[in-house]
Amino acid sequence: MDLEDQDLLLEDDEVEQDYTYFLRQYLEEEDRLEDDDGDGVVHLAEPSLHTYLGEIEDTRHRTAFLDGDSVVNLPLFRLQGVVLFPGATLPLRVIEPHMVAAVERALSQVDVPYTIGVIRIHRDTANWRMKSASIGTTAEIRQYGRLQDGSLNVVTRGQQRFRLRRCWNDADGVPYGEIEIIEEGLPLKTPRDVFGELGSSSARSSGDKVTGKSYQEIRSNLNEAEAKDSRIASCSTSGNQSGIGEELNDSFENRYAYPSNKISTAFWPHWVYRMFDSHSLAQRAADMWRKIIGVPSMDNLVKKPDILSFYIASKIPVSESTRQELLDINGIAYRLRKEIELLESIDIIRCKSCQTIIAKRSDMLVMSSEGPLGAYVNPGGYVHEIMTLHKANGLDLVGPPATEYSWFPGYAWTITRCASCRTQMGWLFTATTKKLKPRSFWGIRSCQVA
Repeated sequence: MDLEDQDLLLEDDEVEQDYTYFLRQYLEEEDRLEDDDGDGVVHLAEPSLHTYLGEIEDTRHRTAFLDGDSVVNLPLFRLQGVVLFPGATLPLRVIEPHMVAAVERALSQVDVPYTIGVIRIHRDTANWRMKSASIGTTAEIRQYGRLQDGSLNVVTRGQQRFRLRRCWNDADGVPYGEIEIIEEGLPLKTPRDVFGELGSSSARSSGDKVTGKSYQEIRSNLNEAEAKDSRIASCSTSGNQSGIGEELNDSFENRYAYPSNKISTAFWPHWVYRMFDSHSLAQRAADMWRKIIGVPSMDNLVKKPDILSFYIASKIPVSESTRQELLDINGIAYRLRKEIELLESIDIIRCKSCQTIIAKRSDMLVMSSEGPLGAYVNPGGYVHEIMTLHKANGLDLVGPPATEYSWFPGYAWTITRCASCRTQMGWLFTATTKKLKPRSFWGIRSCQVA
């Protein structure tokens, strides 16, 4: 494990740049939306700052990154309705004394400072018992503030995926988990040489440009070499050993007479290799995100497929269980392929309980620099991951609008529920001033989406 002072990390922390570069660039250039007349302005950066938590101070002094396969014990937050990804922001309102103690332990621990473990729990439909996921994410405590009643407001950021080995409560009731850090693979890019001159149909039809031999001639030579190998292998061992050795040498010379960069090793077309090329998949995912959702732009992360895969997973407006599936995936290419599949299939948003259609993909709206889905915490300490929509159907409003503790500055919130099954789906946010645009939008809980 590497521990470094934050002062040293300000300029050299490459991981920090990876996670925040695209967001910083986006905030500098596109941190607000304006209406046609330039009157109404919505600052997209404000919701991501979680100003509703009040005054909280930056308590980050150093960052701990653990080696893959490291096993450590951390204070553990088991949260409903939350799937935390590396790089994503998670606000917490910590009320219960044993959880307050968990944060204080994390702030004072020496081996992994300012770090907690976050894992999703959900109710098992088979027996209605709470069940814990097996894969979670470590979270760095970045901001911290104590209220007069002893509760805490905390803002954390996801760091590294882990596998939960076991969990328990210590003598003081503080929840702990023994976790194993998951070793993340490196982004793979298929070398162009692996295709060879014959990797494409055009090369096969035109022949090898360097040697002048056609695809059929080269394959014929290789087949002859393979047949010779077979005949030699079937010879009696009582024969002339030196003669067999000479024939073996000849066969290998024929087999490898052509440089590897001139002959495709598998003779598959390029698109087959691109299915597992992280950089090609990252470009496809970024293009689809821009076409379907728009902002924030993913273009700055195309060269960092690993970070891009986690960022899309943290913001894609799909159900909580699907997001957990994305977190569970090992392998950058596999995660990106799943995200591309989801982006292609996102069309209808339904109520999880009764399958009533709530909205369409085209109804999604970005009201935060974090994208169409973000995590927010209410005064009772419950974290909600919500997707924002400019239009929704089949929802009823409950009670009058309220402005207190609004996640979106300048907007009042009203509880909304499914008109069919009466399940609470989220909130309607309405502008409190005439200049704000849009005048209203919906925040739908991802845990209640099918």
